[in-house]
Amino acid sequence: MSESAETTSKYVLQTVGFDARFPNTNQTRNCFQNYTDYFKCITAKGEDFAPCKQFKKAYNSLCPNEWISKWDDQRENGTFPASLEP
Repeated sequence: MSESAETTSKYVLQTVGFDARFPNTNQTRNCFQNYTDYFKCITAKGEDFAPCKQFKKAYNSLCPNEWISKWDDQRENGTFPASLEP
């Protein structure tokens, strides 16, 4: 197998599927909701719970890295603007 064929067989590029709760093109709320849902999910079920990983994939796909870094800092400092309790 050639190197380029081998590389393409290892990685599949995907994005988040349609979410009926967020039908408009602006995905800001979808991004934020998936971020909060991920941390609520891992609090309730643990990091190894497979459905939680879908939330993480979604927010990593939808959210700018700067927002994720900012929200991670806010969570660590206790100043995150939403409840992350399940």
